[in-house]
Amino acid sequence: MTHLTIHEWGHAKFGERGLTREQAHALHAAACEHPLAHDDATNILVLGRDRIMARQMVGMVSAKGCSLEILPKVDPDTALGEPEGKVRDRLVRMLDVALGLNLDIGAEAAIARQKNTLLEILIDAFATRLLAEVRRGLPRAYIQCEEDLPALRGRLDVTRQFTRNAVRPDRLACRFDQLDADTPLMRIMAAATVFLARHTRSLGTRRKLDELRHALADIPQMPIARLPWQAVRIDRTNRRWEALFGLARLLLQRDWQATHHAAKAPEGLTLLFPMNDLFEKYIAVLLRRALAGSGIEVIDQGGHRACLGAFTGAHLDNGQVFRTKPDIMLRRGREIVAIIDTKWKKLSLDPLDRKHGVSQADVYQLMAYARLYRTAELMLLYPGKPGEPAGEREQFGIVGGAECLKIATVDVSLEEPQLQASLASLAKTFLAERAPLMTAAG
Repeated sequence: MTHLTIHEWGHAKFGERGLTREQAHALHAAACEHPLAHDDATNILVLGRDRIMARQMVGMVSAKGCSLEILPKVDPDTALGEPEGKVRDRLVRMLDVALGLNLDIGAEAAIARQKNTLLEILIDAFATRLLAEVRRGLPRAYIQCEEDLPALRGRLDVTRQFTRNAVRPDRLACRFDQLDADTPLMRIMAAATVFLARHTRSLGTRRKLDELRHALADIPQMPIARLPWQAVRIDRTNRRWEALFGLARLLLQRDWQATHHAAKAPEGLTLLFPMNDLFEKYIAVLLRRALAGSGIEVIDQGGHRACLGAFTGAHLDNGQVFRTKPDIMLRRGREIVAIIDTKWKKLSLDPLDRKHGVSQADVYQLMAYARLYRTAELMLLYPGKPGEPAGEREQFGIVGGAECLKIATVDVSLEEPQLQASLASLAKTFLAERAPLMTAAG
């Protein structure tokens, strides 16, 4: 089995570390089958004359006899110098927070994270947590049963009694509820233990999954493509299984990445995440925690106001064209206090670069948000270099208006409490009372 690890925008040449041309083509073909792949998967992997090149997706691409792990990278001067285990650990933490997985991977797994791939880490986290929950006891639910019994149990099914049992007076057609562990949730867990055991290379993880397979032997096995995802109901009786259910969806259904492909079972364990989306969700969750109790609501991927309206005769209608979806909005009551757009790319710190590497299209986008959402406080937020202090790098005023556009960075290598504190400090610049730009909309 050939396994390689590269970073975003990195590459692996044919012949390096055992990668053959055939394996590179198989990895590219697997990427092409992914729900998020563009034409020829050019947003995931690109095949060159003598190499395979990664784009801005991170995770795992698996094919027969080989796998490729893609880790995050922002700055080429620092990321290559960081140990892979440290970068991988950061990615796991981002996934944990952004997707609400509650992995609870403690210090005892730190050594394993240094040498295991992202996929191995997630599978082992699933097996470890599921084993702990199974030992505590399986969640049970009342299942409606129909059975012919010598004595009445529950209610009598009159129709079935006088048809099917008409010639069997010693049998009563009973209909009753029975507390059983054979629930949609546990069918998913049982299927996951078998499926993931085929995709782990770790003997320790496989032993955990084998123990789970025996513990769940009474739960009927179902094909991955037919698992009852929609039938699962998380309530007070099974709340402790919620994180496990989310992790199972991630590994088996790829729900976070492409919900419209929910009915399609993954053939392998190609697991990919757009870093722009992951960074945005990670910041939104931590910012929500940082501002808890402040009266500021953090809304990610909200808004949905349209940029343009169509003319009906001489009048402009409400408009449903070119809908907008700001990354993060800070709202106090009905007022949009600020809008933050996250960008997973390197920000230039060259003092001679007046634009600081900021895209003109990004500036235009923020100016449109200022108009549509009636807010004067705007921010473009970038990841900073590890160890670099977080904060504003530049501040611009929009000509002819009262809007203020801040350019800022945060160090995503920080532990969550320190990163939350950095985000809270950045948000304080928005929370000061100032005259509204316009009358609050709607």
